[in-house]
Amino acid sequence: MTRSRLALRSAVALIAALAPLAVAPAAPAAPAPAPAPAPVSATTAPAAGAAAPLAVSDPGFEAGGTGWEFTSGTGTATNQPHAGSRLAYLDEGEGMKVSQTVTATGRGRYVVSAWIATGGTGGRYALRVNGAPAAALDLPAAASYRRHTLGPVTLVPGDRLEIAFESGRGWVNADDVMVSPAAAAPRVTSSDPELTAMFDWAARKANSWVHLPGTEGPLNADERQTGGDGTGVYAPSYWAGYANRSGYYSRDMAHQLAGAGALGLHAENKAMLRAFAASATAEHAYYPVWALNFDNRTYLSIDYRRPDLFVREVPAVFELVQKAEEAYRWTGDRSYLDDPALWDFYRHATEEFVTLHDGRKDNGRRVKVAEGTGKGIFQGVASYNEQSDEPLAEAGDAIGSQYQAYLAMSALARAKGDGRLAADFARRARELKRYFNSEWSGAGSGADMVRGYTTEGQPLTGWGKENSWFMPMKGIVAPGARREAYLDYIDAQAEGAGRPDNIEALTYLPDTFFANGRPGTAWKWMRHVYAEKDVQHVNTRQGTNGDYPEVSFTLVGQTVRGLLGVTPDAPARTLTTRSALPTGMAWLGIEDLRIGDSAFALRHDGTRRSTLTHTTGSAPYTWRARFPGAHRTVLVDGVARPARVEVLDGVTTTTVRVKVAPGRTVTAELR
Repeated sequence: MTRSRLALRSAVALIAALAPLAVAPAAPAAPAPAPAPAPVSATTAPAAGAAAPLAVSDPGFEAGGTGWEFTSGTGTATNQPHAGSRLAYLDEGEGMKVSQTVTATGRGRYVVSAWIATGGTGGRYALRVNGAPAAALDLPAAASYRRHTLGPVTLVPGDRLEIAFESGRGWVNADDVMVSPAAAAPRVTSSDPELTAMFDWAARKANSWVHLPGTEGPLNADERQTGGDGTGVYAPSYWAGYANRSGYYSRDMAHQLAGAGALGLHAENKAMLRAFAASATAEHAYYPVWALNFDNRTYLSIDYRRPDLFVREVPAVFELVQKAEEAYRWTGDRSYLDDPALWDFYRHATEEFVTLHDGRKDNGRRVKVAEGTGKGIFQGVASYNEQSDEPLAEAGDAIGSQYQAYLAMSALARAKGDGRLAADFARRARELKRYFNSEWSGAGSGADMVRGYTTEGQPLTGWGKENSWFMPMKGIVAPGARREAYLDYIDAQAEGAGRPDNIEALTYLPDTFFANGRPGTAWKWMRHVYAEKDVQHVNTRQGTNGDYPEVSFTLVGQTVRGLLGVTPDAPARTLTTRSALPTGMAWLGIEDLRIGDSAFALRHDGTRRSTLTHTTGSAPYTWRARFPGAHRTVLVDGVARPARVEVLDGVTTTTVRVKVAPGRTVTAELR
C-alpha cells in the first residue's frame, strides 16, 4: 500500500483514477526518466504461449475517442472522468452506442474490463466476435464508477472483437478499458453455495487486474497527474494497490502472491518480485522501492523522490523474501535460486539490511532486529500501520516478517545445496522466536502483549492493527494460552471500535486465523470481506471494496491455502493438504489446480476424508495427507497404512505419505 492509506482519505485523493490500458496511442508523450531502473532480463519476458497483445485505441478517451465509433447522443466529455481528463458518455434513451472493433493479430483468450457509471437501468456493456454475441452485461443503476468485466473470449488471427457500450433508461459514462489475458483458473465446488460464488467472483475479478504484456500505458499516473508523465510498454504484472496509480506496491503484491500462484500467474509473480529485488541496492540501504510502474522498471514517482527519500516500510523487505520462497514452491522454477538479482536480494535483506537498520533498541548479543526511524514513511517506518502516529523503532509486523524471512532463507539455501547456510538461518529463526516470546513481547497477554517499541525504547501494548495481527499470522507467537488469548483480542478489536475502515486491512484476518488453527473464525472474516465487496470503498473514486485488487486475490489464496490447506512443493514433487473446513461446510473440492508441471483435483469431505487426483503431469507426486489429532493408521483406498503423528506449532496432526502417479486418484481417510 502507499503513502496513502491515510492521505487518500482527503479530498485531494478523491480525484480521478488511472486508466488501465491496452493502448495504441496516437502520439505518446516521452517517458519519464527511470531512476536506477531494474535491468531487463528473460524473467520479464512474456511466457511462451501467452496471449498476443490486443490493442485498443484510446482506451481512456483522452484523445477524444480516436478509434471509437459514436452514434448521435454520445461523445466524449470532461465533466466527471474516472481517470485522466475525458470519458465517453451516452445520453438517456434507447438506441445509442459507443463502440470500437479490434482485429486480433494473434491467438489468445481475453477478458475486457471498463469503469462504468450509470444514471439508471437498461444500459448494456457487450462484446461481439465477428458480429456474434460473445458476452454482455445489463448495467445496474450506479452513479459512482464500478469496474465491470466481460469474457473470456477466444480469438484467432483475423477475428474482429467489438467492445460496445449501449444506452438505456439513464445516462451511461464509460472510461478506462483494459484487456487482460484470461487465466485458466481452477474450479471450486462446495456444499456451501456461498463459497462457490465467492471463489468464482474472486478468480474472475483477480484475473481482470492482470496486464497483457506488450501493451502500452501511462507511467507515473496518480492523483496529482492523472494522465501520468509519459508512456511505457507494460511487462508481466498485475494491479496491486490503488487503481488510480500506474503501478504495484510491495506490500499489496506480497499479500496477493498466493492467490496469483493459485491462478497460475507465475510469470507475473516472478517478474514483479525480481523488479523489487533489483531495486534493493546499497544506495537504497537495501530497501526495495515501495512501488514500481507496470513496465517493471520505473519507480512510481509519487512514492520515490530520490535514493534517500522514498517510501519504505520494514515488513515489506522481509515479506518479499518469504513470498519468493513461496513462489518457488508453486513453480519449481530454479531461477528463484540461480538468478543473481534474486539471490543477492535474499542475502542482503536477511543480513546487511538487518545490520544497517539495527541499533536504536538493545536486543542483546544473540539477535538483531531491523528497525524504522520513527520519522515517517519517506524516512523508513517499522510498521505497515500508516494510520498511527507512534514513533516506532521496532514493530510486531516487522519482527514477525523477519522471522519468516529467516525461515524462507533457510529453505532457499537448502534447496540451493548450501546446508551450512540453511542451518545458520534456521538457528537465527529459532533464536529470534525465542527472544520474541521470552523478552521482546513482554509477559502480558491480550491487550497487555507488547507489539512495538518507540525510538525512545518504550514498549507499546494495546491495539496496533497490522503490528498486532501480523505477530500470530507470521507464527512468531509461541503456541499456548497466551497466543489463544491474543487471537481472541484481535478478533474482538477487529469487530469493535478499533476496526480498520479500509477493506484491504481486513483481508489479513482470514490468513491470521487459518495460520493458527481457527478455520471457523477465518471463514467468518472471508464472508465479511465478500459481503462488503459492493460497498463503496473509503476512497470513493476507487470504486467499491470489490474493486480493490487485494480483495479478490486474497479470497482466492485463502480458499486454496486456507480452507483446502494446500501447501505446494513443486521442486520436491510434493503436495501437502489438510482440510480446514469450518463447521457446517460438508465438503469442498477444486479442479485444475496447477503446481509445477502438474495439475490436480482435490476434495475434502469434512476433516476426516480427502481425495486427490493427479490429473496431468510428467512424474508422480508425493501426497502428504494431513488430518487433525493423533492416529496410528490412515486408510488409503480402504487399506490401513502406518501414519506419522507430529506436533506442528502446537497442533497435533497425523500425516500419511502416498505416491500419486499422473492419472491416479487416491483417497485417504481416518477410520
